[in-house]
Amino acid sequence: MASSGKRIITASLLLLFTGFMNPVQAAPPNDRAIARKTAPALRFRAKTVDGRMLSSDQLAGRPYIVNFFASWCPPCRKELPEMVALQKKYEASGFTFIGIAFRDNASMYPDFLWEQGITYPVAMSDPALIAEFGRYQQGGIQSIPTTFVVDRGGRVVKVVQGGQSKAALEELIRQAMQQ
Repeated sequence: MASSGKRIITASLLLLFTGFMNPVQAAPPNDRAIARKTAPALRFRAKTVDGRMLSSDQLAGRPYIVNFFASWCPPCRKELPEMVALQKKYEASGFTFIGIAFRDNASMYPDFLWEQGITYPVAMSDPALIAEFGRYQQGGIQSIPTTFVVDRGGRVVKVVQGGQSKAALEELIRQAMQQ
C-alpha cells in the first residue's frame, strides 16, 4: 500500500515537473485564416540543422508551409510521415515544407531527421523566429504543432494549430499554391 502511494506521488511530481520544464503543450486542432490582402509579408532567416542559411528571400515566389514541431511531441511525430510523403509529391511543383524544431535538443536532430525520412529544410527555433512567426498568432506560439501556410507572395494566409491528417495537409498545400 505504501509503495502504491509513493508511485502516485512520484508520478504526480514527474508530471508537475515536466509541465514546468516544458510549458508549451501539444495543440488541439484549431485554425485561423488570415486576410490575404492585409497580411504583411513574412521575413525570416534561420540556420538549418545541416548548417545552411535559409531565408524568406530565398523562398520568394514559392509556396511553402512552416511547421513548428518537436521530437518529443506525439501529435508532431504522427504528422511527420504525412509531410514527408506530401513533400515528395509536391516538391516538383515548387512547394516545400520548412520545419522549425521548437524547444528541442539540436544535437540529436541529424539522426532524428534521417530516421523520419525528412528531406525538407529544418532549423532550430530561436527568439527571432519565434517572434516573427508569433506575430501571426494572438499570444504568439503557445502550442505545437503550429503550422503557417505561406503563399507565393510570402504572405501567411493561414495558421493551424494541432496535428493534421494527410488530407488536411494537402488542402493547406493547395491553399499555399493559390494566388
